[in-house]
Amino acid sequence: MLARPTTLHLAHSLPYGAILREDGVQFVIFSRSATGMRILLYRNVEDPDPYEIISLNPHDHRWGDVWTIFVPGLKAGQLYHIQADGPWAPEIGHRFNSKARLIDPYAKALAGDFLPATDGIIRPPKCVVIDDEFDWQGTRPIRRELSETIIYEMHVKGFTRSRTSGVQFPGTYLGVIEKIPYLKSLGVTAVELMPVHEFPILDIYGQKPARPNYWGYDPLAFFAPHRGYAVSKEPGAQVREFKEMVRELHKAGIEVILDVVFNHTAEGNENGPILSFKGLENRVYYMLDNGGSRYKNYTGCGNTLNGNHPIVREMIFHCLRYWVHNYHIDGFRFDLASILSRDRAGNLVPNPPVVEAIAEDPLLADTKIIAEAWDAAGAYQVGTFATLCWPDTFDHCRWAEWNGRYRDDVRRFWRGDPGMVPAFATRLAGSSDLYQPGGRYPYHSINFITSHDGFTLNDLVSYNHKHNQANGEDNRDGENNNYSYNYGVEGPTWHKGIDLIRMRQIKNMLATLFLSQGVPMMLFGDECRRTQRGNNNAYCQDNSISWFNWKLVHRYRELWRFVQALIAFRKQEPTVRRKDFLTGLPVRPGGLPDVSWFNSMGGPVDWANAGRSLVCLLAAFPEREDPNRPNHHILMMFHAAPEPARFVIPAAARGLAWRLFIDTSRMAPNDIYPNLDGPPPPVDWSLTLPGRTLVCYVAPDLL
Repeated sequence: MLARPTTLHLAHSLPYGAILREDGVQFVIFSRSATGMRILLYRNVEDPDPYEIISLNPHDHRWGDVWTIFVPGLKAGQLYHIQADGPWAPEIGHRFNSKARLIDPYAKALAGDFLPATDGIIRPPKCVVIDDEFDWQGTRPIRRELSETIIYEMHVKGFTRSRTSGVQFPGTYLGVIEKIPYLKSLGVTAVELMPVHEFPILDIYGQKPARPNYWGYDPLAFFAPHRGYAVSKEPGAQVREFKEMVRELHKAGIEVILDVVFNHTAEGNENGPILSFKGLENRVYYMLDNGGSRYKNYTGCGNTLNGNHPIVREMIFHCLRYWVHNYHIDGFRFDLASILSRDRAGNLVPNPPVVEAIAEDPLLADTKIIAEAWDAAGAYQVGTFATLCWPDTFDHCRWAEWNGRYRDDVRRFWRGDPGMVPAFATRLAGSSDLYQPGGRYPYHSINFITSHDGFTLNDLVSYNHKHNQANGEDNRDGENNNYSYNYGVEGPTWHKGIDLIRMRQIKNMLATLFLSQGVPMMLFGDECRRTQRGNNNAYCQDNSISWFNWKLVHRYRELWRFVQALIAFRKQEPTVRRKDFLTGLPVRPGGLPDVSWFNSMGGPVDWANAGRSLVCLLAAFPEREDPNRPNHHILMMFHAAPEPARFVIPAAARGLAWRLFIDTSRMAPNDIYPNLDGPPPPVDWSLTLPGRTLVCYVAPDLL
């Protein structure tokens, strides 16, 4: 018998870009309207001009709309730009500039930065020829079910950049590796990385901008990992270091989800620079207006990528496949994904080709796909994004969504807004109003209370208003409607009573998040009260405002312990991560309904006059894989009013052996019992909850 490989290794070869061969490099570039093409070769990152220019002509080097040339002798690490001749006719959308040095749209890495120049020529980071070979040491994408996922949204640099991190390589991919034990001990199953595609560090003149691009939502090259997060400055080193990070996270059982920005680029509007796409085929890559002279702006960033043009759609597919098969990425969160629902004229259309094709792509079948189902031009598709699911293929509905309705309703309930009990109950139960009509399931709801875009959880309970003055935009930027509350003092306070309420509210919202049906996502640092000092739009704050202060892990270790216990409970209890929607019907014949709702006195809920209190009883859900595993019934009491209230445990629940799991009004360590061994309920089945309190009891399922 011939020896056969025992592990799958699948790499995705790109049809465009700089393709490394055994004896040289094949350059392949798409441009329909160019009249000439050149490859500019450089020896060093800081070289202002190329050492060799290789010209392509239409007769010898063009096949259809593809320009290609093989250059023998070039190797991995070679630096290059593209230069294209063609019409300069902005009034009809052509913006060719024969002097522009262009970034290859399929560049696998960039090196250096924008160089200063006195001749008016913009010199962007140089493209790097990359060898995709890498020793994955037997690891591969994890393929964990979405329903089993717990997401931790984080910024690669901000996670370890602070000197308090204590890592050897702060602010880098390798720095993340050093903190894997922390992530593993917290219990999260996936990290969702804010953009790691290449984006500008300096401005186009080689100067540090007044407002630096910290978040990274300004892509230069979709196929290239950001060079600024690498330790080594060797051209292409970021490719190796990024893969090392992914490999080590996978060894720890942690998936990697990328926040991808297929909605705009760093080239801006008609007044912006020509860096890549504009200078190769502007009319294909962007949505244009006014006959082609201006750019449609559904992103708030100056331009909009033309995602439903066949050429751009093909590029997106190649990009996703490349990151999955060459970087072992487990999933993607699509920034402003509603833009992908717009046709080439900018109109919102049902089941647009690019959205449907991503869901049906066989090479992405194991990959998580998550939409931020809105854009900056008024589209809001939460619950309706990519709803084409035929009745006989409901199990193949792929697109999950950041559930903005969950965020807002949970914030408003715990703030004490009147009339929020029905909406709160719906979010707790998996948002069936949003996802069931389209044939989707609770796990298509990515539940979150905070994200990078907005207040941290600490700031949500510390500020009534945003404080973005440090951004230099006169506090005009950022969301004005945050559903936040400061409980008497704006910002930090030494008032112990106010701080106790804030801590309790943080625990209330975190407990709600991890006890809800759906997939929880938490923002990095919320487990230890990371603050941005009231800044709810810290996109340009590459400093201590945004960086994780690791001293907080010790200072708020009781909260960290609380979150760790919540995550551990969620991972072991299928009752809070059901794959199907709750029905109100018995789990077993003659048993408890899968969900029952009660008022604070244990009676039926008057949904029109429910006040600010609610009781939810979840019947234990049998574990399908291990029917002998002891799961638990869960009794949750939510009290969002500021004054105390009496709660009575419903009669239907009194025959079970309840033990306290959570009481957010108690001081640590009695606020949570990780071993589910807290005290039983009072003998009279009645208890008084202080204002703004969540109590949760659990009882073993003995059947």
